[in-house]
Amino acid sequence: MLSTLPDKDFFSMGEASRFAQVSAHTLRYWESRVTALRPSRLPSGHRRYTRSDIETILSIKDLLERRGLTLDGARRALRRGRRFSALAREGGSPELSGKAMNTLSEVKRDLRSLMEELSR
Repeated sequence: MLSTLPDKDFFSMGEASRFAQVSAHTLRYWESRVTALRPSRLPSGHRRYTRSDIETILSIKDLLERRGLTLDGARRALRRGRRFSALAREGGSPELSGKAMNTLSEVKRDLRSLMEELSR
C-alpha cells in the first residue's frame, strides 16, 4: 500500500489521514499514546510525516481493526515487532519460553502429519 503514495519524502497531516482513512484527531490521539509515532514538526508547528510514519500509522490501524487489539496492545505489539526486526537484522533470534517452544514443536508435528496425509 505504501507503493501508492506519491513520490515525495514528507506528507502533511491531511495527506496522512486521507491515505490511512482515519481522521486527523485520531492521528493526534495515536501520537499521544504510541511513542513509535512521532512525526517531525515544522517551525510553524505543522506535523510532517515520513513514509516510515505512514507505515506505522497503517500498522496501528491494522492492529486495531483487523486484530481487534486495544491501543495499548497495539503499542506493545509495535514495540515487540521492532525488537524482533532489530534482532533479525543483527542475525540473532529472540528467546522463546519453553512453553512456546513446546507449542511450536506440536504445530510442526501436526503440519508434518497433515502433509503426509495429503501426499497419500
